[in-house]
Amino acid sequence: MNNFHTSPLICLPGHTPSCDILIGAAAIRALPDVLEKLGADRVCLVADVNTFSAAGKAVCEILQEVGTTVSTHVFDAEPLEPNEYSVGLAAMSVDPNCKAIIGVGSGVINDICKILANLTEKPYVIVATAPSMDGYASATSSMERQGLKVSLNSKCPDVIIGDTDILAQAPKQALVSGLGDMLAKYVSICEWRISHLINGEYYSEEIADMVRLALKKCVDHADGLLLREHSAVEAVFEGLIICGIAMSYAGLSRPASGCEHYISHVLDMRAAQFHTPTSTHGLQCAMGTLQTVRLYEKLKNITPDPVKACAYVENFRYEDWCQRLRELLGDGAETMIALEKREGKYDPEKHAQRLKVLLDNWGAVLEIMAQELPSADWLEQLLDRLDAPKTLSDLGIEDSMMPVILEATRDIRDKYVLSRILWDLGITAKEILS
Repeated sequence: MNNFHTSPLICLPGHTPSCDILIGAAAIRALPDVLEKLGADRVCLVADVNTFSAAGKAVCEILQEVGTTVSTHVFDAEPLEPNEYSVGLAAMSVDPNCKAIIGVGSGVINDICKILANLTEKPYVIVATAPSMDGYASATSSMERQGLKVSLNSKCPDVIIGDTDILAQAPKQALVSGLGDMLAKYVSICEWRISHLINGEYYSEEIADMVRLALKKCVDHADGLLLREHSAVEAVFEGLIICGIAMSYAGLSRPASGCEHYISHVLDMRAAQFHTPTSTHGLQCAMGTLQTVRLYEKLKNITPDPVKACAYVENFRYEDWCQRLRELLGDGAETMIALEKREGKYDPEKHAQRLKVLLDNWGAVLEIMAQELPSADWLEQLLDRLDAPKTLSDLGIEDSMMPVILEATRDIRDKYVLSRILWDLGITAKEILS
């Protein structure tokens, strides 16, 4: 395995990666050695019809050459949904005598297989087919459960294989999606720091800097990505893995996701309920990142008004808001409403406490924004070069939906993000979007 590249950015003092990472041309040829190290002479391979064609068939041939017994489960659903049904179908198809699980794919396949490996307590190897998302190295799976996007504890892969010959042939949309997921880190680090300041949330500068360095490398290689340059593909794939490891180090998703991710989650939940248009997670995050950065730029020019903020909260009618959530997300809203019963972020006393800290530290909040966020105009130019979506309408969704989508991001997770800052300040989505 030493013939392949492993990023020096992955390790922090006092930490070791929880998985082996192989990145390079022809990296899948190392699979027999990988499985020998894991003591796995009988494996179950999970893929979908596209990823099996892209790499699964080659993996089977390589393993059969050395006498490894391979059983396969190939999902035929397009698109494959990350939900209870898919996990159950995969679980029912696994050879109970296999010694390891091999996932061949990217986001959904990896999320399903991480849950499967966690349930079966078997070693897990992921052969990546696209540098499209940052969940490869995380110990969580982004799934839909009862219509709500949730992060479930699962299992970090034992080995991640990124064969650049395979990754470079991924569809253009998948390549851009990976960079889109990386661009989201501008917002995630910014909001992590703000929450640390306002709420005392755990924050690690070491981990944040690890993500910043990976992000810079990706942006530096952005123009080579559409040319399928191996160095650019490797930079993005490596960056995505580093962000997954950063989440594992931090023990939460803060280093890699913020309001822009929640915009994507809302779009996915709405699509699952009402079959509205949707795109890949990374492309939605790219759009969400641009929209969020623009809103932060507007927020910089607003002087907080404590009287306005308190009056807004006093007049806020939570039951009316619950009804709007139900209209937007259908059944998925109920889980979000249940979460709020436990969290109580709309409680006036809690709001008063947060508002005081926010106002007392407003100068520091502005400084964090200036330090972490790029110019929205620069970001828009980058997305133009990548032919990535910049607005809801680019995704086939009416731009008039943005106010309620933005407001809904308050309730996706227990996390302090832009939409919660706006609520605390008494600034409506329509107001800041106008």
